[in-house]
Amino acid sequence: MSELSLTILPETADDALAIERLHERTFGPGRFTRSAFRIREGRGHSFALSFTARVGSLLVGSVRLTPVCIGETPALLLGPLTVEPPFRERGIGTALIARALKDAKAQGHKLVALVGDEPYYGKHGFKKIPKDRAKMPGPVDPNRLLVAELVPGAFEKVSGLIRPDWA
Repeated sequence: MSELSLTILPETADDALAIERLHERTFGPGRFTRSAFRIREGRGHSFALSFTARVGSLLVGSVRLTPVCIGETPALLLGPLTVEPPFRERGIGTALIARALKDAKAQGHKLVALVGDEPYYGKHGFKKIPKDRAKMPGPVDPNRLLVAELVPGAFEKVSGLIRPDWA
């Protein structure tokens, strides 16, 4: 990433169109049917915990965190995380995740869940959720349901449906 002048900035309302176009290019129309999208649709993401990656003035990546509950326990749902294809494998996704998790912890959040690949997200502290401890509405491969404890032991007694946090 040394050859890139990368800037990670908090997402603003002015970024919405560029991020939507990025999601459209990288995820396609099928993104609207995914369980994680359906949960995020029920409650907007947190601008205070959502970030963009830019090279110069070009938006090349985005990550969002959305308030959810796992059962009755407050948590965050990470995603979507996306990086423009020509800029992948340069550490941009890693930088976005690190910033989001750092700020979430600083703001007092304890858990972050996501649907994703453990080999990629594991390096950020995400682990598979034990079978039948948590589930999402709709179809989700349980092997891809991951959680990161921002506070050690925060997931110990947590279980239930991952759903929007309406509080």
